[in-house]
Amino acid sequence: MKKSAFIIVLLFAYNSFAQSGAAAIKLGAFTPGATNTGFIIGYEGGKYIDQNFNFGWSIDWFHKNYIDKKLVDEFNEIPGVSVQENELKASTNIHDLPLMANVTVKFRLAPRAKLYITGGVGAEVLFVDYKNYNNPDKGEFKIAFDFDWRVGLGTAYSIGPRSELLLEMSYHRAQPSWTYDVNIPNVGKRTFERVYDMSGLMFRVGFRFYY
Repeated sequence: MKKSAFIIVLLFAYNSFAQSGAAAIKLGAFTPGATNTGFIIGYEGGKYIDQNFNFGWSIDWFHKNYIDKKLVDEFNEIPGVSVQENELKASTNIHDLPLMANVTVKFRLAPRAKLYITGGVGAEVLFVDYKNYNNPDKGEFKIAFDFDWRVGLGTAYSIGPRSELLLEMSYHRAQPSWTYDVNIPNVGKRTFERVYDMSGLMFRVGFRFYY
């Protein structure tokens, strides 16, 4: 009877851990091709199958106000407009929200330290506030989407039995875009493609908690 009770307790403990959840907050620097380096913050939730494998989801937020240099170069090809005016027209404000499903696999390095590999796929939602070409004082708003993916490598150091300190480097890939037409005096209709290369490296630190 005692042996049976012991086995039941072990099975209960194993199943409880296998279904345990985890949450992580990560923050750091992101270097997408479309903009200069900026601050990024993210939240990650998941379920642990065992001590070294989990699956879950994540959402990140990246905000940047910048001058679209690629668009400035295209505007500069149009005669009769100054560079300064084109830079005003190319002023762009973005909010980038990658939504991903991800997996993480860990490998023990030391009693309290582990190396982990993580990867994910999902969708990118980009909120863009840009200038109207003919009236730069007027803003235009657009939402762009794209498929995205990410791979990363990091280390996790156990602070306590249910918490970890994270140090992570990852590569993120996405290119939301759309096209639009502009009627330019003395030139006619011109089609521009706005491509936001949100691909780049992320360097982040964070904390993971188990519950």
